[in-house]
Amino acid sequence: MYDSAQHFAASYRAFTPEFAFNVESAKDLAAWQAAFRPRLRQILGLDNLAVDLADHQPTAELRLTENMGDYIRETWHLWVEPTVPLPFYLLRPLEITEPVPLVIIPHGHNHPHIYVGIAKTDKEAAEIEEGERDIGVQAVREGYITIAPTTRAFGETRTEKDRETDKVHSCQIQLRHGLLAGRTPIGERVWDMGCLIDWASAELPIDPERIAMTGNSGGGTITVFAAACDTRISLAMPGCYFCTFAGSLGTINHCDCNYVPGILRLGEMYDVAGLIAPRPFNAIAGKTDPIFPIDQVEYAYEKLQLIYAAAGAEEHCQLYIGEGGHRYYKDGAWPFVRRYFA
Repeated sequence: MYDSAQHFAASYRAFTPEFAFNVESAKDLAAWQAAFRPRLRQILGLDNLAVDLADHQPTAELRLTENMGDYIRETWHLWVEPTVPLPFYLLRPLEITEPVPLVIIPHGHNHPHIYVGIAKTDKEAAEIEEGERDIGVQAVREGYITIAPTTRAFGETRTEKDRETDKVHSCQIQLRHGLLAGRTPIGERVWDMGCLIDWASAELPIDPERIAMTGNSGGGTITVFAAACDTRISLAMPGCYFCTFAGSLGTINHCDCNYVPGILRLGEMYDVAGLIAPRPFNAIAGKTDPIFPIDQVEYAYEKLQLIYAAAGAEEHCQLYIGEGGHRYYKDGAWPFVRRYFA
């Protein structure tokens, strides 16, 4: 009788990933990264995006400014394609006398306003309180300029039908159209993060050597892939995402937007995260997270430590395990950031 789990496991063992990490010196590591990163960008669809949008210059529009008492909250649109707005919240400390770090906070499969502490329902208030998901507010109160973008296929970039019914996301529609055009949802979202960094570097009083990214769940996905592809991100801190592809996405149901065709033929998730070395990397996980099993998280972390050791940067790689499930853990986040952004 057909056993799907057995078949999937066998299919993953049928080939050796092209960029499975097996080098021991920092010199070899640099060569491995230089070969791997362009191939990753290619399968994400970033090369196609670069061609498609070669003549497009993103423009930004300020929509609203609010004084929140201890920080300023602004609402912006950045047109990342002629037909695609990227709405984002910009949180600024009240007083900035010198360039400060920038923290970009992509959200997961919930409404983007939650990440800046806005609750429109009791359920959202509970998500913020119990899951510590007001990450943007946490960051700005650390003294950092903070951008909380709307992930593509969420918020204003949902389909008209999904906006009418207030469905949280339109990820499956994004996947369909992306695959037909040689793109992926993750690739489009990584592209958007790059556009934000371009804009922020030109328009805000930030320190370009101190740019961090952190987000939970789907925000963790964007964090890993964006930092792997864009070396301007100097610190990466995914929440409840870092694991193995085979042991999470390959065995547990996840949103369609998580899937990149052929990713395992290039490498496992720890190989992708290895493109971030030697930059600081902090994987935040939940001990009882049902969709990113902790045994797979710990296995992936052991593999990633080998890459950081080859880079001579073992101390820059950390795993924080919170006592709960699939949520953010601020106690595991900001002490790590302070070590590098003091």
